[in-house]
Amino acid sequence: MTYPLSGVRILDLSRVLAGPLATMILGDLGADVIKIERPGVGDDTRGWGPPFDADGRSAYFLSVNRNKLSVAADLGKDADVQWLRALAAESDVVVDNFRRGMLEQRGMHPTQLLLENPHLIWCTITGFGAGSDRPGYDFVVQAESGWMAITGEALGAPMKVGVALADVLAGKDAAIAILAALAARARGYGARERHLFVSLAHSATAALVNVAQNVLVSGREASRWGNAHPNLVPYELFDALDRPIVIAVGSDAQFVACARTLGLDAMAADSRYATNAGRLEHRAAVVGAFRERLRTQPASTWQAALTAAGVPCGVVKPVLEALREVEASPLTGVAPLAPAAVRRPPPMLDEHGLLVRTRGWEAFSG
Repeated sequence: MTYPLSGVRILDLSRVLAGPLATMILGDLGADVIKIERPGVGDDTRGWGPPFDADGRSAYFLSVNRNKLSVAADLGKDADVQWLRALAAESDVVVDNFRRGMLEQRGMHPTQLLLENPHLIWCTITGFGAGSDRPGYDFVVQAESGWMAITGEALGAPMKVGVALADVLAGKDAAIAILAALAARARGYGARERHLFVSLAHSATAALVNVAQNVLVSGREASRWGNAHPNLVPYELFDALDRPIVIAVGSDAQFVACARTLGLDAMAADSRYATNAGRLEHRAAVVGAFRERLRTQPASTWQAALTAAGVPCGVVKPVLEALREVEASPLTGVAPLAPAAVRRPPPMLDEHGLLVRTRGWEAFSG
């Protein structure tokens, strides 16, 4: 089959999560991806377990490394560096997340390679920007980007998100930036414009979106709201008779439909609650009435009734239950949506070393 990025060559010098996720996204879209790993050790995440599969691959590594060929290369050896430079010269994109100056010290100069190869795009993923030497770890970025200050119960401790979301967002931002650069490449951008920089810190801070804008507009610091929403009421977690359910009312019409479905007809007709501003002012009364009513029936009963009334809602599902509703594999993870596809399982370390060193990018043709 032909995919959107069929024939696009991606040299992946990254490791851990953000970079490998970006290159996996490109590979899912059809790009040829060669993943370079340290001899004998490989990507750091190969050891981040248990769990490990029957072949010894960690679940963490499996989650972001499908659709790639693996080659072990030692950046401390001149022969390997020269081979990588030649491979980069035939690439469309190089992705790295080395700390500042590390590649240059080993003879891989992004600026020089970009000047030598006017078709090449280089994406460097950093923790805190191109001018920082700080290592980029998701937990640290979540702390410094404002996320932890607004996550958790209102009177509880700051809390991180349950997935390394700063890494995930940076990986997706990198993929978007690369796709844009590929689309614009025919315009003949210079080496500086073709060297893209994505940072976990910027991706995380930009992801504050409406929370950031609330602070910028009001001049007041953001607060933790637990499972409630700073701008919308009712928009939070409630306990039904058997399990939690979330209700996300985003319009005045939805509020009326929600209140009536719950049997709160008087509240639906009360002018104090007719607008979201009014419901914000009377948050305690609205939330209190909803809590009392929702405890009387199972979550499935409320979900069916609210969905029929057009009210956004959902039960809280554990991960295994959620995964049953999508196409997912213990080997290749959650399958991407078309036009992307899973074409290769995550590789063993240096599984394709001889093939790629012998045939270069032609390793993908057979």
